[in-house]
Amino acid sequence: MKKFLFVLSLLASASAVLAAPAKRAITHADLWLLKRVGAPVPSPDGKWAVFSVTVPAYEAKDQSSDLWLVPIDGSAAPRQLTHSKGAETGPDWSPDSQRVAFSARRDGDDAAQIYVIDVVRGGEAERVTALSTGARNPQWSPDGKQLLFVSEVYPGAADDEANKKAAKTVKDRKYSARVYDGFPIKYWDRWLSEKRAHLFVQENKAGAKARDLLAGTKLAALPGFGGKEGETSENLPAAWSPDGKSIVFVARTTRNRAAYASTPTQLFSIATAGGEPVQLTDDKGSFDEPAFAPDGRTLHATHVAGGDGKSYHHTRIVSFPWPFDATKRATLTASLDLSVVKYVPGADSRTVYFTAEAGEQTKLFSVPASGGAATAHDLPTAGCLTGLARGRNTLIANFDSAGRPPEVVRLDVAAKSYHALTHFNDEALAGLDLPPVERFTFTSAKGRPIANLLVKPAGFDAAKKYPLLVLLHGGPTPQFKDQWVLRWNYHLLAAPGYVLVLTNYSGSTGYTEAFAQGIQFDPLRTPAEEINQGADEAIKRFPFIDGSRQAAAGASYGGHLANWLQATTTRYKALVSHAGLATLSTQWSTSDSVYPREVTNGGPVWEQNPIWREQSPTTYAGNNAKGTGWKTPMLVTVGEQDFRVPANNAYEMWTYLQRLRVPGKLLVFPDENHHILKGENSKFWYGEVHAWLARHLK
Repeated sequence: MKKFLFVLSLLASASAVLAAPAKRAITHADLWLLKRVGAPVPSPDGKWAVFSVTVPAYEAKDQSSDLWLVPIDGSAAPRQLTHSKGAETGPDWSPDSQRVAFSARRDGDDAAQIYVIDVVRGGEAERVTALSTGARNPQWSPDGKQLLFVSEVYPGAADDEANKKAAKTVKDRKYSARVYDGFPIKYWDRWLSEKRAHLFVQENKAGAKARDLLAGTKLAALPGFGGKEGETSENLPAAWSPDGKSIVFVARTTRNRAAYASTPTQLFSIATAGGEPVQLTDDKGSFDEPAFAPDGRTLHATHVAGGDGKSYHHTRIVSFPWPFDATKRATLTASLDLSVVKYVPGADSRTVYFTAEAGEQTKLFSVPASGGAATAHDLPTAGCLTGLARGRNTLIANFDSAGRPPEVVRLDVAAKSYHALTHFNDEALAGLDLPPVERFTFTSAKGRPIANLLVKPAGFDAAKKYPLLVLLHGGPTPQFKDQWVLRWNYHLLAAPGYVLVLTNYSGSTGYTEAFAQGIQFDPLRTPAEEINQGADEAIKRFPFIDGSRQAAAGASYGGHLANWLQATTTRYKALVSHAGLATLSTQWSTSDSVYPREVTNGGPVWEQNPIWREQSPTTYAGNNAKGTGWKTPMLVTVGEQDFRVPANNAYEMWTYLQRLRVPGKLLVFPDENHHILKGENSKFWYGEVHAWLARHLK
């Protein structure tokens, strides 16, 4: 009888295996249509977290994004909080944990406004602001009676009526010219206008008058006044003081010097009742992200050093006593040779928790608020934590990896573990074969330790031989991480049957500050040599890689490197370059960021520093002793709205390729910026990349 039951058990197990559907390679539709979970914002009482969920679609009109709510203790599944066509951004909880303020542009709004929704009683969100210039990034005052937010206004406008009048003047102009008398003139993918970000305070009541705290101030009238530029807008990161009587914010006063000097951001304070802002810091480096400890006795911020001629510095956490005393500034992470990503003061005010780039991950650390050694919590053991936030006594974040898009998690620091609070993509991922990334290191020709990630294709068979695709990361100061990415997704690029090698060459972050600084005065040569060494090392270590079939691909700084490989080696059968420069001087003169490139390359172009020519791909276009000549078939892609590496850089590259009769293909996206972000454009781009690689590697 026992033998019979054992046979039945074996048959049942075999049937289950046969019944389980085989996992398959990821497709573009899989990648694009996975839900995108935003950073969590915990309620002050520590019971709830609010976050956004975007449900993508190939047609923008069919895409939706709403706020969701989940209990932090994991006692219930998430529930949808808003149901509208427009996306809600910047959610912030009221101090009593009953209401959420957010910014949205809904029916009838000419610009985004601040809305408030009652989470406890339910019902529709109420619009609170009605500014013609819009409103974003709301923050509740400590007593819950007022809201702080940002709006971009016209110079000299004292109130909304003045802004409406200025806007009408602009609209009624008979000409369409943009007029500038200084720098900068553009950022990322938009031309800068005369409007500037200002801070507003308004009573939390519909119809209440919003007060522009910076209107009429000497600070806002400075020609170099400005906030922190982002990909979509200018911002003034800010925090309410513990008593609600003042606001600490971040701004710059030297914005107009961007063409020839650094323009650091400083900390300022302004009374909630109004008046002239007080500058708290005067530093050659930049401050950002002010936040008060819960006990109200300490002001924290991030700081990036400057003024020493170096091209890169880690982001570190600093603190000041409150009331503010600049002479008692402390750098909390001075002894940790890693760059901080996000920090939160602990609930006890005695500890500061933060995430930092650590090797090929973003991991959790803590440091005493009074100073001392940082503690690494080895959390997570794989993948990355982003969007760190603190509930009353709990830390929450997003977790993702190369095989899993972000979800909201609760962190257990003592146990060095996390608990997933959301599972929006589990079902869609269940049928996909997404092998975990592997790691290997080698010592470069210059004696530097170089870390690498290895990605295998779906259905991997160690007995087979696979072509090698070398990816080149942008920056140069991010790094390849065990992280989910949309634009250059590792697994989708590997899907046709390629092994990927991702080398974190000199200049990458996640390692020491000196390592990231290692490419100053050497912007392309050494990183490219290390990339080639990484490919050689992978071919030597892994017998399943076919060393006779290699290709390389990269975007932004990775595009620069792809173009450099075109000029300096013939080892690759094909190259892909997105948003890459052909000549260092061309990008310097056309980009939205100018002076930092001079710091990297050792001075302005006209001083004839040899770096500008010796490390430009076009220098080696012909057959000469210094280079190989341009011979490798190349796919060149670019977005016309790219102001970081403007499209003329790609056109220059394409002209050289055509003049030299190098086989190639050019893709120009009129409606894209530095990234390919639209669904159909992304699908087309991936398809062209796969076709190009198949043509030359298969």
